[in-house]
Amino acid sequence: MIIGTVVGSLWATVKDPSLEGLRFLVVRPLDATGAGTAETVVAADPLGAGVGERVLVAYGRAARHAIGRGHDIGFQSAVVGIVDRCELQDRTVHSHQDDDTV
Repeated sequence: MIIGTVVGSLWATVKDPSLEGLRFLVVRPLDATGAGTAETVVAADPLGAGVGERVLVAYGRAARHAIGRGHDIGFQSAVVGIVDRCELQDRTVHSHQDDDTV
């Protein structure tokens, strides 16, 4: 799993039938200091996270389990949580309550 920030949404009119009805987000993973990396990942989002929110993203079997559509589905990552607070090395890098980010 990774922690990341939602930086956008993705729409695809033409896609594998197993992806019908799923919402997709573009997520920028965080590094060990809490800063965003240069990479992004696309994750299915059953929770309704929004741009700017910190999310927990699972991969593989855990992601497919979170969506609840079995193993025959065409994606490998899913948002499985919206982060309220994250502390790294005795400091808060994100707090949903006061929107503290480092």
